[in-house]
Amino acid sequence: MDELKPQDEQQADSSNTEKSLKSILSRHLILEFPEREFGTAQEPPRKTQTTRLFRILKPIPYLLVLLFIGSFFWDFPNASLHVFSLEFPLSGLLRIISVSGMIGFLTNWIAITMLFRPLNKRPLLGQGLIPAQKERIAWRLSTAVAEDLINPGLIKSKIEESNLIQNYRRQLQQGLIESVGKETFREEFKEWIVDYVHSVVHDESFRERVSFYLSKEIEAGLKEKPIERTALKTYTLLKGQTLQKLIEDSVVDLPITVERNFGFVDEFFDELPEKMEEVSSELDRLITEVIYKLVNRLDIQKFVEDNLQQYDEMKLERMIKNATNEQLKTIQYLGAVLGLIGGFVIWEPVLSLTFLTLFGATVFLADRALYQ
Repeated sequence: MDELKPQDEQQADSSNTEKSLKSILSRHLILEFPEREFGTAQEPPRKTQTTRLFRILKPIPYLLVLLFIGSFFWDFPNASLHVFSLEFPLSGLLRIISVSGMIGFLTNWIAITMLFRPLNKRPLLGQGLIPAQKERIAWRLSTAVAEDLINPGLIKSKIEESNLIQNYRRQLQQGLIESVGKETFREEFKEWIVDYVHSVVHDESFRERVSFYLSKEIEAGLKEKPIERTALKTYTLLKGQTLQKLIEDSVVDLPITVERNFGFVDEFFDELPEKMEEVSSELDRLITEVIYKLVNRLDIQKFVEDNLQQYDEMKLERMIKNATNEQLKTIQYLGAVLGLIGGFVIWEPVLSLTFLTLFGATVFLADRALYQ
């Protein structure tokens, strides 16, 4: 029927009626969505063991600098260590271990810094590992996420396990049934129907087109029925009007006819709960199919990769350091400890390696015993 109306009037009427219908629905329809079954993700607490180790190691680089400076003034001059009749000279020990420790710290600091800096490629210094391999890192991370963490199969499995679709459909169905059961909603909905039909049939061009097409259809239908066709012509002669004019006058009374037969609206709303329950399984199946099709169309790998590509190098560096800054610094300080141990090995290889072997074996056996 809308095709028979002028386009401008059709759009204007449609806009007005949609606005009115929207107002009715917004006032009466109660569609409550279920509460989220999961809370806001919280940052895991820091491990106290790592934090304690970080605090212990933090002063070591500063102590090494002080030892290095102090070695210029005093470094065990002419002193020696006697163990089982063996003599180990101590002269120069402070400078050896302090330099080795600082080298270990600086080596790890440079290695970690080279992960992020320089941000841009330099003629001599090159470019940091992460900025230089940003596209490859983004691709590998996105591929891992899409294949192992958030793939369509896992999403479908989660939807099935949680009965999410059934729960949402059930609550939405209950809210819809409660809303349409209100008498005020039904009365306003009936008024909207009457207003809409009234606005349509009181358009003269619309009535003319409807009556013209209907009269042609009736005449075509009676073409092979001479008795009915003769009766129709007799009736139009008695009324003194053409068939098209009779139909046009009848269309004007359509709102009254609709208003007199409003029982079908109440019957529809009364039967709605039962009908919705009958098709509930089919609704679940259709909604599930639609969601699965949407999930299958999602290119999660491309989505994650594009988002990572949009991260500038500074933002990417901050993101990684915010998550691992304490661990990265701990690695730097451990470099100082390892350098310090290397200094002792340089000073006296046999004694140092013997002690380190015994100490390492003791720690390993004690850890294994406690673990078991």
